[in-house]
Amino acid sequence: MKVTAAKEEKVAQMIFASIYPHYWNRLEKNGRTREEFHQVLEWFTGYNEATLQSLIDEKVTFKEFFKRATIHPNADLIKGVVCGYRIEEIEDEFLLYKQCRQMEKLIDELAKGRKMEKILRTAK
Repeated sequence: MKVTAAKEEKVAQMIFASIYPHYWNRLEKNGRTREEFHQVLEWFTGYNEATLQSLIDEKVTFKEFFKRATIHPNADLIKGVVCGYRIEEIEDEFLLYKQCRQMEKLIDELAKGRKMEKILRTAK
């Protein structure tokens, strides 16, 4: 599928705090811990637990969430399909949308029981 400017703008305006519980509920149902969830988020965004909670309390949009983030240098190693989009084929002009899908891919892998050392990618 192709990303459009309208699709990216829709995601950009979504409130991170409204989506966070959905991520967490999925992980909890699959036997993962909040510590594992936050470890993945910290690896990807650079946000520690306190900063993450502050962003949730502020009700920041995904646009602001990713604007303030320090995306891990190995984020380009996150590949695969999420919600019908192949991450590595999302055009650079839709960086926000790509980052959102990368984060969802990491959460998906965690929910499916992938080992943490595989989720937190390292360059080979």
